[in-house]
Amino acid sequence: MICADFPVIYSTLSAIALVERVLPLYGLVDIERCELWHRGLSDIYLVQSSDELRVLRVSHHHWRSRVDIDFEIEFLNFLAEHQMPVAAPIATSQGDFVVEVGAPEGTRYATLFPFAPGEIGLGGWTVEQSTKLGQVVAKIHQISADFSCEHPRQPLDLTYLLDESLSYILPFLGDRPNDGQFLETTAENIRKKLANFSTEKPFWTVCWGDAHSGNVHFTKDQQITMFDFDQCGYGWRAFEIGKFFQAALTTGMRRNVREAFVAGYKSSTPFTEAEEYALQSLTQLAYIWSWRISLQHILLFNNSQLDRHYFLKRIERLRTLSTRDWQLF
Repeated sequence: MICADFPVIYSTLSAIALVERVLPLYGLVDIERCELWHRGLSDIYLVQSSDELRVLRVSHHHWRSRVDIDFEIEFLNFLAEHQMPVAAPIATSQGDFVVEVGAPEGTRYATLFPFAPGEIGLGGWTVEQSTKLGQVVAKIHQISADFSCEHPRQPLDLTYLLDESLSYILPFLGDRPNDGQFLETTAENIRKKLANFSTEKPFWTVCWGDAHSGNVHFTKDQQITMFDFDQCGYGWRAFEIGKFFQAALTTGMRRNVREAFVAGYKSSTPFTEAEEYALQSLTQLAYIWSWRISLQHILLFNNSQLDRHYFLKRIERLRTLSTRDWQLF
């Protein structure tokens, strides 16, 4: 028996076909190498031509819509126009920044970027590098006050970051009622602390949404380039700091390096008392959101990871972020 026309939820695009059918749209015909480099929330291909190295990002059909990507592209171009150190998208010969690819599961979107010069800080950032990134992030938040875009984008608000995340996570804690109750109690505390948080400028701006060491390259002379704005959107500027803390604490970044990022940010944009008060809740919020994203990815690609240890590890981390000494870890 043959089951014909079987549905597909994810496909791996042929690197050879990308070289033949997509990259020529950018005027690239002397490709020496194109290979799938990383499968994350999008598929990342490294593209080596005779003159330079580039990155082709192909969105997953289930993850981003065209308007999502159009917002990101317009924001990156806005930042580049204001001399911010970002890896801005490269246009096709026709002036388009997005190429639609008809994959078996549906339309996917390809975007070409320059490879950010330098490299990820091996062994972690220095205090000087972290300070510099904090200063740049603060500048981006200031500049973003003048950004406007006709393409809608899901805001980084409590409905998206918290409520939708809980709808993904809680069903998996049915056999762990104490953990489920702890998660719901934590979520309620977050709502209370952020209930009156201002959604007006300058407190509400366009955030990068994914500030961590894997999304920044430094050259030998300490020039910085930021990339991967896939999770950008309008949100609280202080949430950007919470997201940084979430990633930094999860990866074990040294405390003095974490504090240097905040000091760099505050040297340009001081926090209000309300923002200082909310920082722990914003870090917890970022952690719950990142948990939800991880869960979505695993459900699509590798359900074998969803064992008892997976949920125990994440609940324990959230408990740590809920203690009085959360910043010491």
